[in-house]
Amino acid sequence: MNRQKRQILVSSALPYANGPLHLGHMLEYVQTDIWVRFQKLRGNDCVFVCASDAHGTPIMLTAEKEGITPEELIDRVAESNRRDYADFHIEMDNFHSTHSEENRELVESIYANLVENGHITRKTIHQAFDEQRNMFLPDRYVRGNCPRCGANEQYGDSCEVCGATYSPSELVNPISVVSGNPPVKKESEHLFFRLADFATMLREWIHSGQLHASIVNKLDEWFEAGLRDWDISRDAPYFGFEIPGEDRKYFYVWLDAPVGYMSSFLQYCRNEGVDFDSYWRPGGSTELYHFVGKDIIYFHALFWPAVLHGAGYRIPTAILAHGFLAVNGAKMSKSRGTFITARTYLEHLDPEHLRYYFAGKLGPGIDDLDLNLEDFRQRVNSDVVGKLVNIASRCAGFVLRTGDGKLAAEIPDPDLFARFAEASEAIADAYEKREYSRAIRKIMALADEANRFIDENKPWVLAKEDGNEQKIQAICTQGLNHFRQLCIYLKPVLPELVGNAEEFLQSGELNWDDLQKPQLGSAINPFKPLARRIETADIEKMLQASREELAPSANH
Repeated sequence: MNRQKRQILVSSALPYANGPLHLGHMLEYVQTDIWVRFQKLRGNDCVFVCASDAHGTPIMLTAEKEGITPEELIDRVAESNRRDYADFHIEMDNFHSTHSEENRELVESIYANLVENGHITRKTIHQAFDEQRNMFLPDRYVRGNCPRCGANEQYGDSCEVCGATYSPSELVNPISVVSGNPPVKKESEHLFFRLADFATMLREWIHSGQLHASIVNKLDEWFEAGLRDWDISRDAPYFGFEIPGEDRKYFYVWLDAPVGYMSSFLQYCRNEGVDFDSYWRPGGSTELYHFVGKDIIYFHALFWPAVLHGAGYRIPTAILAHGFLAVNGAKMSKSRGTFITARTYLEHLDPEHLRYYFAGKLGPGIDDLDLNLEDFRQRVNSDVVGKLVNIASRCAGFVLRTGDGKLAAEIPDPDLFARFAEASEAIADAYEKREYSRAIRKIMALADEANRFIDENKPWVLAKEDGNEQKIQAICTQGLNHFRQLCIYLKPVLPELVGNAEEFLQSGELNWDDLQKPQLGSAINPFKPLARRIETADIEKMLQASREELAPSANH
């Protein structure tokens, strides 16, 4: 089929280099990876980049507490992240770090352009200052009683009890998280990005039809409240890049973190000989998508496009946001063992099972997603094992016995095969729009049809009489061809299972266009189990391991 090849650049939000990945992180990386794999399966040129978000006060303080350098900390966490991505089959084309020369080069260039174009201003502000540690405190490093509801032990920017937002100066009985002493107020001059300069451009972009309605509604609320100047500087001591021409001032992590998308791609371009400007300068035909959580929409849909536009770069095609992950209907909990790290999950359960479950529940909006562990067990066992793999296991043995391990030269119901192939555009549309749950429903409806075809033709009954060998071979060849079509549809979700299925079918690497033509007359390999059932005991062991792992302390 002739489709115009698209050039697409995709990123996931950068993991903060301060601790291990958990299943909430994996929701986003799985969502992104499925979309990227789908684009590549369709023959599009799609590059997936990410990086460690490696700057800021928390990294500086964590490294100090552990008696290591910030660089040692971020290298260790990045290596852990890479292992988790690989084992969850998250296939990034480049994973870099915001603490890199490519990022410094781009951040300094972008800042210089913003200054030259008049989008940076200076203001003197009052901040919480820890006199014992001789440092200004980020909002999250001041705690006290909420000024609205009086709740104890609340952060300096928001209350987790009543949801109020405020400044650290409004906290009652504030203390520094770093030293435990009450902070004082101190003046400091800071650099601000004039976000309101870009109000017209941002409004037009937001209402261009590229963003999901739930995101547009949230952004409109912020417009009504007014776009405020954004503080892009921090005082020493701080782990990050110093601002050229300033005295002991550093770029705020939220300025150089999104630039990490560009710098990771820049490293990829230099390694692969790709033209960086063709993706990032205005006027090109490339597409740029950022997958993020709903909690960082403000930065990605207002601040980031404005910075890019102000510095002479193109703005994103769209920001693709998702909701939060709950486990068993509630916020992830350390005491219940439902605050599950990626590594703890991997030690007990199959990563592709979680990929499938996420896909079955993900849509394009910002609704939260619940990982109900009993539903997870039942759905994977029913769909992946009971429906998909069952087709191959029911048919393979008959082909090996009746056809000497070769598929028949033709199939008995070419119309049914054609109906499976005709579903390709509807399923592709669902993947493209990130309506993965719709795609999975359509694919599993086809799996039911394939199993029904086998049930109605009953090869095991035919095998009781001599002379039915060719008929049995043809029926099971059709069944395996439907299995092959289902594998193509599920390849973005279950890459390892489908890779093993390709080996079993001796089909070579399957792509989207292979849906249209059956595999006939070729040899297959003996069938080996492609998936195992999830047992309740495995889930219980994972929860217990999570409770034990996080009992003494947690990094999050």
